[in-house]
Amino acid sequence: MSGAERRSIGIGMVGYAFMGMAHSQGWRNARSFFDPALTPRLVALGGRNRAAAQELARRFDWGAVETDWRELVARDDVELVDICTPGDTHAEIAVAALQAGKHVLCEKPLANTVAEAEAMATAAETARAAGVRSMVGFTYRRVPAVALARKLVAEGRIGQVRQVRAEYLQDWLSDAEAPMSWRLEKDRAGSGALGDIGAHAVDLTQFITGLAVTGVSGLTDTFVAERPLADGSGTGRVTVDDSAVFLARLTGGAPATFTATRFATGRKNALRIEISGSEGALAFDLEDMNALHLYEDATPSRTRGFTRVLVTEPEHPYVSAWWPPGHLLGYEHGFSHQAADLLTAIDTGQDPAPSFADGLAVQRVLAAVEASAAADSAWTTVDTTPVAPAGESVQNREPEAAR
Repeated sequence: MSGAERRSIGIGMVGYAFMGMAHSQGWRNARSFFDPALTPRLVALGGRNRAAAQELARRFDWGAVETDWRELVARDDVELVDICTPGDTHAEIAVAALQAGKHVLCEKPLANTVAEAEAMATAAETARAAGVRSMVGFTYRRVPAVALARKLVAEGRIGQVRQVRAEYLQDWLSDAEAPMSWRLEKDRAGSGALGDIGAHAVDLTQFITGLAVTGVSGLTDTFVAERPLADGSGTGRVTVDDSAVFLARLTGGAPATFTATRFATGRKNALRIEISGSEGALAFDLEDMNALHLYEDATPSRTRGFTRVLVTEPEHPYVSAWWPPGHLLGYEHGFSHQAADLLTAIDTGQDPAPSFADGLAVQRVLAAVEASAAADSAWTTVDTTPVAPAGESVQNREPEAAR
């Protein structure tokens, strides 16, 4: 397709910090490396701190800066709204954008509460009928090794899933003198390690296995109750969990264990998942993100054991757009894969994944864990009620499996 024939789409992004930077390079590199038929234009960047937003806009070539997200959503040249803000703002921005006919990409977790996530999923289903697409940013799905793991499970390479062990371990809060931030305030973040990083472990488990978490028994702990304020004016109260540990059942009965903590001393970004099946197993660790460990019972006994597969071959998911085999990819590449997939879905009129309904499913698991922990770890069933567009009864909807 020649440059003159290409269509473009105007991107407006709300947020300019860590995730804003990651998404900015994702849009830019998706355009350069994947060369999608629908080309992203970085139209406007939104942020309340004009100076900080202008600096990121300068570095990543955003065309304009808006200090009110409503003004950004209202712009005629913004056709897709990318939400990279704290969780307490997700629902309001996403629903407004969808109702304005704008496609939406929203960072995870989808919202701070199940009620907010349900409102977002309902708005997304309503907008979908008009061709408006939405996606939640569980970016680790798009690590090539993770995408390969899903394919291998779907192909039956490890047989029936029997058990899962998933954990996300960080240590950036292990120092009790680390300052307060919005991620430690329940009103802004929704939850602590559970929602911030545990959400990823839940989503990857459901994504790779194709199974849903149906019930949980959980424990949550806050190890440091107060922290110094960043401006030195005193201390602030931590109102979220520092650690979450829970047992779960998956569809069909397979057990799963989950750990999410930002106090795992010595672990920087260890998102790990191991899936044991009737005929083999898979293991992945984000700190070794270009590798997938595969065990197959069919391997002759004298060489049987986990094989480290370097996922850098051009036939592996996403890899052909990048470098020759053995030239490793990093954390930032998943955001380019995410952007490219969303652009392709919009261009071809397909529903991107993970959807807001997928984000809601994770939110319901998080809520069940919190409810269980508050009730002395009582077994708590996860709500799986389907989402219907506004004005449509859930009872009248055709089951997802029948479509």
